[in-house]
Amino acid sequence: MILTVDIGNTRIKGAVFEGNTQIDAFFFTKIDFRKKIENILKTHQKITDLVVASVGDVKKEPFLTFKKELNVHFISHEDPFPFSNDYETPLTLGIDRMVLAAGATFQFPDQNRLVIDAGTCVTFDFIDDINRYHGGAIAPGLRLRYESLHNFTAKLPLLTLESPKDLIGNSTSESIHSGVVNGLVYEIDGFIDEYRARYSNFIIILTGGDTDFLAKRLKNTIFANSNFLLESLNQTFQYKIKND
Repeated sequence: MILTVDIGNTRIKGAVFEGNTQIDAFFFTKIDFRKKIENILKTHQKITDLVVASVGDVKKEPFLTFKKELNVHFISHEDPFPFSNDYETPLTLGIDRMVLAAGATFQFPDQNRLVIDAGTCVTFDFIDDINRYHGGAIAPGLRLRYESLHNFTAKLPLLTLESPKDLIGNSTSESIHSGVVNGLVYEIDGFIDEYRARYSNFIIILTGGDTDFLAKRLKNTIFANSNFLLESLNQTFQYKIKND
């Protein structure tokens, strides 16, 4: 069994896999993650490998304390990936984006793929049908948009995510909800339309913490899977083992 752990900007996500089958999934904060992992290992005593991908600020040392019980692996730029990387600054490319690109390559062969990860940031990653990674875009996610409106203005309130009641907001709060939610939805649909105009044989994968909220609002047909990064991390690790 393999325990995959994704350290994001906001929270930590984990999943237990046996082969390609997900057995269990977890979400927890950075404060209590070590205790949570200990509990996972007690529940799933057949876990042999701990695989970590991180864009957050959690250090490696706490994970290394599990080395007596498990094989601990940190996915890095030096690992083998199933695509050629045409990014102009490959060492600045987030490991999470590389793992998502790997998962898209594994799960949707011989297609042009756009992976959209909607979390703290919204990232767009394009891998063509001959497995070349080109890059994409990075934009603020829903939470960052709410926070920016509050932090960089004098009087706008800090709101939490909520569906706008109408396109036309009839109050300050409703105007913010319309601007944040509809703005991001139109932005994503606009990106998808531009990619589809340029490429055929195309699939769009939507993942990340805001997947369920956004998926039903997009006009484009997408493959929505909030666990896609963890699945991709498991597949990337298996590919690494075979190719090391």
